[in-house]
Amino acid sequence: MTDTTKRSHGLPARPAAAGWLAKAVLWLALCLPFCTLAETPGWWRRNNLRVVQTNLPDFIAAEIDPDDFVADLQDMAANTLIINVGGIMAFYPTKLEYHYRNRHAADNLIGDIVKKCHERAIKVIVRVDFSRLHKQVFDKHPDWCYRSADGERMVNDDIYVVSINAPYVQEKAFEIIEEIMDMYPIDGIFLNMPGYQTSNAYTGEYFGIDHNPFERERFAQFSGGLDLPKKEDRQDPVFLRYLEYKQAVLDRWAERLHQVVKGKNPQIAICTYTDKFVDIIRHESQRNASIPYWPYTASDNVANTLGTYPGHIVSNASIQQISFRSRFNAVEPEEVRIRLYENIANGSGLDVSMMGQIAGNADARNFDVMREVYRFHRDHERYYGRYTSEAKVAVLSPSLWVHGDMAEEYRGLQLMLKEAHIPFDIIGHYTLHRQPDRLKQYKAIVVPSIAGFNPADLAVLASAARSGTSLIATNRAFINHPDFLEQFFGAVPVEGEYDGTGNYLWVDTQDGFAGLPKQTMLSWQYNLGRYKFPTAKTLFPILSKGRPGPPENVGGHEDTGYAAAAMKATGKSTHVLLPGHIGKLYFQTGYEQYKLLWLALLEKAYPQAGEVIKTNAPAKVELIWKAFHWNDEAVNEQRQPDGHILHVINLSGYNGNTYFAPYPIHNTELDVLLEQKPAKVYTLKGNTELPFSWKNHRLTFSLPRLEDYEAVVVVPEVGQ
Repeated sequence: MTDTTKRSHGLPARPAAAGWLAKAVLWLALCLPFCTLAETPGWWRRNNLRVVQTNLPDFIAAEIDPDDFVADLQDMAANTLIINVGGIMAFYPTKLEYHYRNRHAADNLIGDIVKKCHERAIKVIVRVDFSRLHKQVFDKHPDWCYRSADGERMVNDDIYVVSINAPYVQEKAFEIIEEIMDMYPIDGIFLNMPGYQTSNAYTGEYFGIDHNPFERERFAQFSGGLDLPKKEDRQDPVFLRYLEYKQAVLDRWAERLHQVVKGKNPQIAICTYTDKFVDIIRHESQRNASIPYWPYTASDNVANTLGTYPGHIVSNASIQQISFRSRFNAVEPEEVRIRLYENIANGSGLDVSMMGQIAGNADARNFDVMREVYRFHRDHERYYGRYTSEAKVAVLSPSLWVHGDMAEEYRGLQLMLKEAHIPFDIIGHYTLHRQPDRLKQYKAIVVPSIAGFNPADLAVLASAARSGTSLIATNRAFINHPDFLEQFFGAVPVEGEYDGTGNYLWVDTQDGFAGLPKQTMLSWQYNLGRYKFPTAKTLFPILSKGRPGPPENVGGHEDTGYAAAAMKATGKSTHVLLPGHIGKLYFQTGYEQYKLLWLALLEKAYPQAGEVIKTNAPAKVELIWKAFHWNDEAVNEQRQPDGHILHVINLSGYNGNTYFAPYPIHNTELDVLLEQKPAKVYTLKGNTELPFSWKNHRLTFSLPRLEDYEAVVVVPEVGQ
């Protein structure tokens, strides 16, 4: 009997060819669910996150009742939980011998929390941290951990910092992740503290570059036989090669993580602080280590991240702890309120990272604020999360995490724009080559002391400058590119670093500048570069330091022959350079004349900068103007905006080092440039329709009373 005439269970035999068809059908049946998962937009793409991260000390695990734990999240209106599950310590019954188990955590703790969260439509992202491991693991595998050039270990009590290229991170970490994914139906993985460490973040002690043998071997392979550099020295070509190597190692690890996670389930989100192979970029609003505090930290973080990586979802966490040594004390409630409203105003969801659980928390002062803002967002989430910027000014950022002098210059310039109510975007200077067409949107680009650009980014900036976008640069901006400085600013550096303390600028009326009212001289501090401007129009002659001393002796401030600023017109653009620390000066001193001077220069470069929003609002009322799309279940990225929204955030309670409750502000008049005729203007918090007028493409209305925050929605007439 041939295969074609066989019978089976009383059914006619299929032709042999039909066997292949059956296999194909079976293969499709098995694979289609995974294809559907891969094609379905990730749940995080809705961008309506309301995250609560519970950073659990090991002993707190014994106190958690899963029912109460999840009920508290629901009461908070959270829709996403981040909870520590593995890495440094397993909060579940791991079977991996190298994964140290938290003895306080019940076997069913994580399973019960995941189950009960899902019953209440709360997503669960598990926190894993592979930056450290427990002493019990270290004793068996000391070669897995960091070693300085002198053989020192980096230790916090019984927790040891790992070496990135040792087997724990390169092999065991993935086994831990796979075990967690196999045991629990999680929705995401948050990778805490990724990357190389040269200092103990929790004590501030510096140890230097990791010289673990695994690290030495892999760097030698990467570099063609070089030994690891002994010091972090950017003048050393070996160290520069080492920086390239570190980035390549981390990128490859991120790619492997993506393959492991998405290979099991494409609907599991990957969240961490970097961008490659990541679904949700996390950022953090932390308490400043020095005064003045930066009240726009959330606006800065979200705008910077979204502007630099526009294809990503951003979740900016309000870090509750004051410092690593003050984990059980939270920052002030009014600071948290500002952070949360700035988050959603700029396009992030809500995100708070706290110590312990909600119940019995050592510092619960912020929970009322969290409930208020989280519930407001829950009730109005269709207005949030899908914004388009129409700003005509962009500020280039040095990085996502900015520190030191660079941060003060960058923040000081933002501060001037915020207080002048000039809308602006933020873009990382190192990603301009990825979005060259976007720069056509801007009439002015602010460059805060960024000395060097890679060639591709510099070329994009040059193209924009030639096409009608004005550049406004400060301090050491472009100093590594003398040809660029001369071409666009007519500038030739003579002395890029010069201490301007004691010098003055002549700010009286001069050709091209109306002068500062009732003031002829403006004092200086910090850097004041000495430049020649052979092909540009100079402003603000620099006066010499003169004679310090008692009143009877001072004076002698003479023209030095240098100017503090210059303008150069090239086609449709006017480029302005002020090679001094004017942003830092305003950030540190708050002396308003610096702001007036710089805004006058901005007006020279972009005369309409102050025309987008005109208002009588105080300087410490933050205005954020966006076009919005309804954030409904169906994510459609292609349709036209459905309206505009003006976020109004009251920062009047901030005084430089303390956050008090804001003062109510009455009768705020607003006059906004708007092309489309509105049909309706109304508030979300006040739930009030506002009378308005629209004439010559300008919308005017009044906000009767502002407490802490208001969102004014502008809906256009249909069919425009």
